[in-house]
Order: sequence, then structure tokens, then C-alpha cells
Amino acid sequence: MPKPLLVTPITEERLVRILWDDDRVDDYPFDYLRGWCPCAVCQGHGGERRFVRVENPQLVSIGMVGNYALNPRWSDGHETGIYTFEYLRMLGEQRESHDQDQVKG
Repeated sequence: MPKPLLVTPITEERLVRILWDDDRVDDYPFDYLRGWCPCAVCQGHGGERRFVRVENPQLVSIGMVGNYALNPRWSDGHETGIYTFEYLRMLGEQRESHDQDQVKG
């Protein structure tokens, strides 16, 4: 599983950019990242994950959790989401696939 080499919050663009150790680069807009928060408060306990719309999310900080995940802190006080590298990679690929579908359509 690829791991992040560099995690860069870009406040002006309202996104987090991740450079992976296989040279892939993914951009995660704040609203996309916050909306797909994997925590139990946002997703409940089981079932299919869903997008939770949050008005104007602002990233306060983002830190490592061991050697397997990132934990963003948001200006609304939300900080319970632990995004595993595997989950982040899937979100990046999902977003890229969606963007390509928009270009084709």
C-alpha cells in the first residue's frame, strides 16, 4: 500500500495535497475530505459510507496517526476522523475517476 511522502494543506486553494511514495499526487478539497469523514459520528456504526455535507469546512491542522493514517482537525471542532492511507488513496482514485467522467460527459 502506498504511503504519503508529503502532506501539504493549501489554505488558499482550500485543499490538502498528498504526494504518495509511488509519485502519485492527489488533491483533496476541504469539503470533499470533510464530507467523507470516516468517523462513527459522521458514518454511524456500519453500513455503506455516505457523504455528509458540511457548510464551509476549514482545516485547522492535520497530523499523523502512527504509520497508517491522518487525522484532520476542523474549525467546527470536529477531529474524530481517522483517515487510513488506504482510505485516502481510495478517495483520491474515486475523485479522479469522477473528474474524468465529468470531462467525458
